[in-house]
Amino acid sequence: MSYSVEHINLPKAELIYVKDFFSEKESKVYFEYLKQQINWQHDQIKVFGKVYDQPRLTALYAENKKAYSYSNIVMHPHQFTNELLKIKNKIETFSNEKFTTCLLNYYRNGQDSNGWHADDEKELGVNPVIASMSFGAKRKFKMRKKDNHQEKFDIELSAGSLLIMKGETQHFWQHQIPKTAKKIDPRINLTFRKIE
Repeated sequence: MSYSVEHINLPKAELIYVKDFFSEKESKVYFEYLKQQINWQHDQIKVFGKVYDQPRLTALYAENKKAYSYSNIVMHPHQFTNELLKIKNKIETFSNEKFTTCLLNYYRNGQDSNGWHADDEKELGVNPVIASMSFGAKRKFKMRKKDNHQEKFDIELSAGSLLIMKGETQHFWQHQIPKTAKKIDPRINLTFRKIE
């Protein structure tokens, strides 16, 4: 299978974008499966001492029992399902990387979002590789340099697309999925990572 692979050059970041990693048909099937079969949870986050509902649903799946924590949330994994393993194996074959864990995000509408952050938690290792798989509606994925917020990059992630962030990306860049006032359909995003 040949993909259209785009290497995105940013200073101190390595990004690989594959627009058509899964076909339109496969993407629709996976989206419906994930929406209905994943054990979604709605956590609360603490920001500057105030507690809010997280503006999306999340789930954690893994091949081990290792918890994952971010923004004062500790998540305990479910065992990978066969469908998630199929997706993971295909990404591993393409990327030559091994992943232990998948953090899933379910953006129900344009008001669901993910604030500026870097995937730089200690348990992810020194230069973490994050493979981000998108199903459902297109959403804008924004990046900015940690030390210079004027240095930015945006890409629209479409259904069936794979974005891999590797190298020093998480040290020097933050990313987000911003809110949008547009009426848009739901999106499900799978972020595969390795928990050391």
